Amino acid sequence: MCRSTYTRAIYTIRFKSNITTLKNALNGLMEVQNKVHKDLKTLEVKGKSLNVQLRRWLTDVEETVSEANSVQEGRVSCGLSLKCRLSKKLVVVLEKVKRLENQGVELLYIFSAEVSKEFELRRVQRQIAERLDMEIKLGEDEEKLARRIHGRLEKVGSFLLILDDVWKPIDLYQLGIPQTDGHNKGSKIVLTSRFLEVCQSIKTDVDFRVDCLCEEEAWELFCQNAGEVTRSDTVRRIARKVTRECGGLPLAIITVGMAMRGKTKVELWKHALKELKSSVPYVKSIEEKIYQPLKLSYDLLERKTKSCLLFCALFPEDCSIDVAELVRYWIAEGFIDETQNHGYLMNQGVTLVENLIDSCLLEEGARDDTVKMHDVVRDFAIWVMSSSQDGSHSLVMSGIGLREFPQEKFVSSIQRVSLMNNKLQSLPDQVVVCAELSALLLHGNFHLEKLSDTFLLSFPALRILNLSGTRISSLPNSLTELHELRSLILRDCFYLEEVPSLEGLTKIQVLDLCATRIKESPRGLETLNSLRLLDLSRTHHLESIPAGVIPQLSSLEVLDMTLSHFHWGVQGQTQKGQATLEEIACLQRLSVLSIRVECVPPLSPEHNSWIERLKKFQLFIGPTANSLPTKHDKRRVTISSLDVSEAFIGWLLANTTSLVMNHCWGLNEMLENLVIDSTSSFNTLRSLTVESFGGSIRPAGGCVAQLDLLPNLEELHLRRVNLGTIRELVGHLGLRFETLRHLEVSRCSRLKCLLSLGNFICFLPNLQEIHVSFCDRLQELFDYSPGEVPASASVVPALRVIKLRNLPRLKRLCSQEESWGCLEHVEVIRCNLLKNLPISSNNARGVKEVRGETHWWNNLTWDDNTTRETLQPRFVPADQNVLTGSLGISCYQSSNNN
Repeated sequence: MCRSTYTRAIYTIRFKSNITTLKNALNGLMEVQNKVHKDLKTLEVKGKSLNVQLRRWLTDVEETVSEANSVQEGRVSCGLSLKCRLSKKLVVVLEKVKRLENQGVELLYIFSAEVSKEFELRRVQRQIAERLDMEIKLGEDEEKLARRIHGRLEKVGSFLLILDDVWKPIDLYQLGIPQTDGHNKGSKIVLTSRFLEVCQSIKTDVDFRVDCLCEEEAWELFCQNAGEVTRSDTVRRIARKVTRECGGLPLAIITVGMAMRGKTKVELWKHALKELKSSVPYVKSIEEKIYQPLKLSYDLLERKTKSCLLFCALFPEDCSIDVAELVRYWIAEGFIDETQNHGYLMNQGVTLVENLIDSCLLEEGARDDTVKMHDVVRDFAIWVMSSSQDGSHSLVMSGIGLREFPQEKFVSSIQRVSLMNNKLQSLPDQVVVCAELSALLLHGNFHLEKLSDTFLLSFPALRILNLSGTRISSLPNSLTELHELRSLILRDCFYLEEVPSLEGLTKIQVLDLCATRIKESPRGLETLNSLRLLDLSRTHHLESIPAGVIPQLSSLEVLDMTLSHFHWGVQGQTQKGQATLEEIACLQRLSVLSIRVECVPPLSPEHNSWIERLKKFQLFIGPTANSLPTKHDKRRVTISSLDVSEAFIGWLLANTTSLVMNHCWGLNEMLENLVIDSTSSFNTLRSLTVESFGGSIRPAGGCVAQLDLLPNLEELHLRRVNLGTIRELVGHLGLRFETLRHLEVSRCSRLKCLLSLGNFICFLPNLQEIHVSFCDRLQELFDYSPGEVPASASVVPALRVIKLRNLPRLKRLCSQEESWGCLEHVEVIRCNLLKNLPISSNNARGVKEVRGETHWWNNLTWDDNTTRETLQPRFVPADQNVLTGSLGISCYQSSNNN
């Protein structure tokens, strides 16, 4: 009894200290949680499997924090008799919090590094360094980087390093990995390899063999991939036999299962079983046990789809392949019917990619719109191409650090050669004539400076030639002898100044001269009547395109001249003999266009008709026209550094999804003309940006639109605009902002109120994000008189994100009583006079993050303590490394202007 009474007394006495200890522990857990959130985003971008463990940990954290908050809330109404019991709960929750914090810290020091068959020390070091948030210093050699990695890991104390897909012995000391004993006793190194000898040579302590699946596990996996058809009484028995032939290898089971998915005819299953049995000889080689089941999936593909798959193996191991680039290769090779238009062919190619992904023969790449090959599937594809007699014989030596040209490997029967991403410095004058060679991929050999005049003569049937990223300054005249050439890719050949006449390349469809140093369009360009895509983007030295050249390109569908130095003139207002915008109207098949134009084109039926035909365009009008991208740039017009007082752009707006007005003068007059001359609204415009306008935007002489001219506006960006309130712009264009989702205002020095409500605009029903920064005079976001907005309504009922930076006079966001129910993310930096947030106990639980300086957070006032206590774990201090908010914009524009 004494011991029980003493224990209760101790719990009661320590009640307050337990509360304090729990709060401190929760703060520590929140810090780890924020770091794990950051790591999770990084891992999701890179597609790593570790994110499953991180997600599970984060779920546990959320449940424990919720439990902790519940216990803490209970103390408010807690009498003396319940303090003992509550204190016990506090101790239990405290132990959970500490355990989760320790687990989280351990998770932060797990590193998922891909070694791959072609081991590169620097690449693996970079993966480890990035996971440790270490900066990779320019010019730093492997030895210095290893020392820095070693030093960081010594400080960590314990870590888990996973080296995936190791093919050869690795010197861990060269990587910078300290020994896992002594100070790092709790550290572990795990590696996966296909060869036990590799593990033993690295002196592993314990070796685990990853066995094949047992029969029932294999059957379950097969059914998951083959689908409902395996439940059929007529199919199930044969399907089990097919599963057994896969030998318990998960990759083989998945690929065969996907290949047979949805196939209900018994004859197809019998044929598959027969093929599997006949194609698996009695050998012990693991390659054959994998390749033969994979071959069944491969054999089930259509002939052209097989070729599409094999082409992917020409890229280096673990390479994320741009889907658009890949599909253009397939078109050039003739794998996709080239008689259709370019847009249709690209869509057909994307469908093929998705089919190969669904068949588990391709995977999602590390970036958006990219794919990659599993290294086993790639090895299989190379095995097929090396032994093939059906016209797919290829030489693949990509990304292996090759310095000497492998002349001895060129044979007359070869069809494709990939030597990309190597260190070749020179090419031979001539090799054996390869009369069937269709693709020669030499891009990424940065040290390659020259092609001899006779080298290309060895490949008379060449359809694809890629020399991107080499140091060549000119091309040999023998290029004109490649009469079958469909695709010539010279992207990022920064030293290329001269291209020979293209007159003989009558079948060429893709010409990519992006980021070359050419000063004028290539001679013979006008003869390329099969050309579909012409890429002259980033040609910063291009000065001349002669008149009459472009109209001859009758098949042209894509003309990309983004950030080119060349500006298209308007007829009668440009130098004689130079190409004009009117010539583009002659291109009947053009669907994608990106060009610079000297001035705003005058309204004419010709302009209106050709711009309506375009599916996608970007017109950069003016001498310095550049702009940041938005979500609605499919059909964008950017006007910069021009007097637009006399310009009428209504015909452009009728076909535009995004309009950018940057550093123009006469904007007020232009808007007045727009209001006067417009007979209807511009329904297609989704994004409007006005930047660097110093004049006043006020309706003059009662010139106000009677209807909302931009009824579907979703984004509004105002930067360096002379406005007292956005209503001044509203007055001109009759804007109602009923569809507005994103509002960004920056460096508007005269702005005192973001938006005065009333009359036509009482609230912003669809606004989801507000970003306001560097507005020195801004005092409030929304201003309205009593009665203008219903008392029960919210001004921004859908707002999720608000980011406020450097607003020294901002005092309030809205009325004192209002709370924004959908708010999830709040960021307030250097807005020291703001003392209230539109958050109450009713909506506090929906807020995921509040970011700001600690002193600002501590000085906030709340309606009740519950709101603050709910938000405290979600507060993220932003006292250090606060970005200025404008640096990224100015740097981006400077680089574009260059």
